[in-house]
Amino acid sequence: GVQTCALPILETQLRQAQKLESIGQLAAGIAHEINTPMQYIGDSIYFLQEAFEDQRRLIDVAADIARQLGTRPDTAPMAAALHNVAERIELDYLLESTPRAFARVADGVARVTKIVQAMKEFAHPDSEEKTPNDLNHAIENALVLCRNEYKYVAEVETTFGDLPLVRCHLGELNQVLLNLIVNAAHAIADVVAGTEQRGLIRISTETDGATVTIAVSDSGTGIPEGIRDRIFDPFFTTKPVGQGSGQGLALARAIVANKHGGQLTFETAVGRGTTFFVRLPLEADDAANRDARSEEHTSELQSH
Repeated sequence: GVQTCALPILETQLRQAQKLESIGQLAAGIAHEINTPMQYIGDSIYFLQEAFEDQRRLIDVAADIARQLGTRPDTAPMAAALHNVAERIELDYLLESTPRAFARVADGVARVTKIVQAMKEFAHPDSEEKTPNDLNHAIENALVLCRNEYKYVAEVETTFGDLPLVRCHLGELNQVLLNLIVNAAHAIADVVAGTEQRGLIRISTETDGATVTIAVSDSGTGIPEGIRDRIFDPFFTTKPVGQGSGQGLALARAIVANKHGGQLTFETAVGRGTTFFVRLPLEADDAANRDARSEEHTSELQSH
């Protein structure tokens, strides 16, 4: 009986993984395509900012000449004509507002570029082999990508420990991070819906030498006692029909436990919130990498 039950679950997980992979490839392609026009826009804004500053210098000189022309009866009409145009186009307002507009556009370009970069890294296809990765950076990327899920309902607070590079399947761990952050946002949304309040998502990382722990906390409703032992079951969801597949946490646990030999656990208090813990064992390479980094750090300190 167990065998027949396990097969559809495995098939579903496999289908889900393949779907994620194809979405990842699509996202990487889109990110790559967006990158080029963003570079054009960024370069053009920089050029226009520089050009505006040059034009401002010319305008300052013209204004000075107009003032001098205005003091002589024969050239006063020329000065008045210049003054009228300046008034009509609201020159003072333009000179004050244009740099601010450029700064806003440059800020927008920087944000899009950051999102695109995060998408490219996030969607990087996993190789069969584990590769060393910076998990703090992976969390920052995940936060950039799902900002839309939490920005209206929660503040985010991160406390990153000094982690070694961790050998892992990053593409799959990215899915776990995304799932936990989005779940945290949804748990908070249930509490703050219809109010002006915002909750708090806390993410922290630390290492104790043998294990790296990532903790994702939310100030949501907590998990009711009756369903705590079912939340990792495939197809179990508390969301309305059509909104959740019930695959998120089941897939997350499979990735953490089966693919990485780690643990995905949680602590929860009804009315107070929930914390999920991803614990990943460090391999010999990771520990050696950390020792090398701490030696580097020590020698840096000594050389200063």
